[in-house]
Amino acid sequence: MAQQVARSANQPGTEDVLLGLEADTAAYSGRLRDAREFSRRAVGCAERAEEKETAATYYALSGLREALFGNAVEARRRVALAMERSARQDVQYGAALALAYVGDTGPAQALTNDLGKRFPEDTMVQFHYLPTLRTKLAVSRGNASEALESLRTAAPYDLGLSGHGEYLWSPLYPVFVRGESYLAAHQGSDAAAEFQKILDHRGIVLNEPIGALAHLQLGRAYAMQGDTAKAKAAYQDFLTLWKDPDPDIPILIAAKAEYSKLH
Repeated sequence: MAQQVARSANQPGTEDVLLGLEADTAAYSGRLRDAREFSRRAVGCAERAEEKETAATYYALSGLREALFGNAVEARRRVALAMERSARQDVQYGAALALAYVGDTGPAQALTNDLGKRFPEDTMVQFHYLPTLRTKLAVSRGNASEALESLRTAAPYDLGLSGHGEYLWSPLYPVFVRGESYLAAHQGSDAAAEFQKILDHRGIVLNEPIGALAHLQLGRAYAMQGDTAKAKAAYQDFLTLWKDPDPDIPILIAAKAEYSKLH
């Protein structure tokens, strides 16, 4: 990857994409500081080429990553920078999902409503983005039954490519959020099936952060079922994948604490 980035230096549309991918890969292994630096460089490349929407996409991606990892302040900052530059569908989706993850349900709901109004005939928005957002918002508000109902429309498209422009969001975000909904509803077996689906389709999820976090969530699902052996194995898979992470990542701290309580 480093060689490819070096060869692509000063090539708009190539260098920034490779840097963005390298950011995803670093984050996938828990190296968040490295991911931030690669994202910063990707944004810089895009802005020098006067590609505002591309720069906004990198901010949205990194904002969602920070939110998933538990860094609310940094997630909000990056979301704001994304929305200053673009209101394109995929940028707004990433921004809204990040805000939903950090508990800013009001702004996230406003962005979700706006997406629905602006793109009533956009298949991706109606059958992927909106169901995912509505589900995550319902979970945040403690309404698990509403959450599970919201994602039924997305189920037929779980494994399809998604996104506008140069970046394709992993189609497995609805699966990940559905798994979280089952966890919130205390349905461990159903939750495990959703997170296992992500692990079974590594060729689709690639280096998205949910590919790593699915191991942790699978461990939580097994623990909910009382299957300590499988829970330990899933936690160990996550901690092995993050074998040399930045130690201050909130979700890592939580995972280690949960793992230590398994008997």
